[in-house]
Amino acid sequence: MLLVKQELLAALADTLESLSPGAGSKAAFESPKVAAHGDFACTAAMQLAKPLQRKPRELAEQISAALMATQVFAQWVDAIEIAGPGFLNIRLKTAAKQQVVREVLTAGDHFGAQPRDGERVLVEFVSANPTGPLHVGHGRQAALGDAICNLLATQGHDVYREFYYNDAGVQIQTLANSTQLRAKGLKPGDAGWPEQAYNGEYIADIAEDFKAKKTVRSDDREFTASGDVEDIDSIRQFAVAYLRHEQDLDLKAFQVRFDNYYLESSLYTSGRVEATVKKLVEAGKTYEQDGALWLRSTEYGDDKDRVMRKGDGTYTYFVPDVAYHIAKWERGFHQVVNIQGTDHHGTIARVRAGLQAAGVGIPAGYPDYVLHTMVRVMRGGEEVKISKRAGSYVTLRDLIEWTSTDAVRFFLLSRKPDTEYTFDIDLALAQNNDNPVYYVQYAHARICSVLAAWGGDVASLGNVDLSPLQSPAAQALLLQLAKYPAMLTGAAKDFAPHDVTFYLRELAASYHSYYDAERILVDEEPVKFARLALVAATAQVLHNGLAVLGVSAPQKM
Repeated sequence: MLLVKQELLAALADTLESLSPGAGSKAAFESPKVAAHGDFACTAAMQLAKPLQRKPRELAEQISAALMATQVFAQWVDAIEIAGPGFLNIRLKTAAKQQVVREVLTAGDHFGAQPRDGERVLVEFVSANPTGPLHVGHGRQAALGDAICNLLATQGHDVYREFYYNDAGVQIQTLANSTQLRAKGLKPGDAGWPEQAYNGEYIADIAEDFKAKKTVRSDDREFTASGDVEDIDSIRQFAVAYLRHEQDLDLKAFQVRFDNYYLESSLYTSGRVEATVKKLVEAGKTYEQDGALWLRSTEYGDDKDRVMRKGDGTYTYFVPDVAYHIAKWERGFHQVVNIQGTDHHGTIARVRAGLQAAGVGIPAGYPDYVLHTMVRVMRGGEEVKISKRAGSYVTLRDLIEWTSTDAVRFFLLSRKPDTEYTFDIDLALAQNNDNPVYYVQYAHARICSVLAAWGGDVASLGNVDLSPLQSPAAQALLLQLAKYPAMLTGAAKDFAPHDVTFYLRELAASYHSYYDAERILVDEEPVKFARLALVAATAQVLHNGLAVLGVSAPQKM
């Protein structure tokens, strides 16, 4: 139906252009708020009435007559009804709705995707400090980032995944000190154990491997321990490499990959931080007060000016962020999406202010942000708060081991990022319709079972006669399939992978209803082949949508 819609839009554009030069560019269809009102709605008559000095309903009658006189509308449209002040409600012929089956089977894995447009987009996500295992909040961010990358790729963009991490600073020093104390035989609770030290069992594991002079490798680094418990620099480098390796294992188990790892320390060693500060000073956007250097961020909408350089000469954390985003812009990424926790909300205004003040040509509103809340984990009706591995929180690896990668991904994507989410382990393990990922995957497996029982070649269904698909259940499923491309486009635009989960649940529900309403493997071959084509197309769209989420589409369950 996508091709049908494009043909109808072209005819609408030509008709509007003939009424008012330039109006053709505004040709558009909307989805009626009430399904019974038709398949497409058009507000062109109301938009053009005033400039043409016409009554909207009268103009709607003229537009309707002109449209139905075209070959395309005559072929695909059953009727156009005038409603309210001048709405055009368009009802498609059944044959038009059936075309979506052919489109899906022809496009296969690419159904719903747009042609490559060459636009480069960088998505920064996870970006966890290498000071401990990834927690479930990192898991939500990993699922969000990966799914948003997949969504943007469906729209033809060239998507680049980046992980930024702090490999210096107070937290890293605390990690090194904690590991050194463990290596010397101290443990949490002992006299002399610092209150701010990291207490998880993973610190003991790092200390033991350090003393054993082991070598650790991660995606971006390799380091061999000296084994000397007094060598704090070696301990620091070994601990960072060790935890980066652990994070790599978690992310690989979660089927998340990155194109690049960007080190905060490189912003200092390369001179980018100093160069950024110099730009801001030379632009007259800073001032000295109370021994500190301040950014005039209120000039760019911030609620107060911000300290850039403290009295001790160190920079506040948003300064390297500004330098980092200038680097992103200079690397050719003119659309950037940052996925971060809601605790970073205050960073947005000051980073954007710094980018504007630097005067390097970056537009206002750069970069885009997607903020997410943390995740509560429930099991047996009680909240799970700690992990032996981490000591104080549930890790992503725990969640995957307790359930599955598919369940964790689907569940963490099933709500808007900025809404609170409770992960119910018992629900994730349930094999019933209350479990949303099971419900969707079961629909796919159910179709695969039907196709296997038939035993034919799915490719042969691409050109079958679809006219037998007339029943209300079939029509509902056809319309649901037709919504997929527009849903993808909207979800990509809004950075909203939860829209995909909602859609897949609706599509699965439509399929289950259809399966209950009509037997597919009937004796009458034209009917059987049409129904097989419909369910094969449904399986394909379920597969495509699940792939966007990074969730598998099993053939058996």
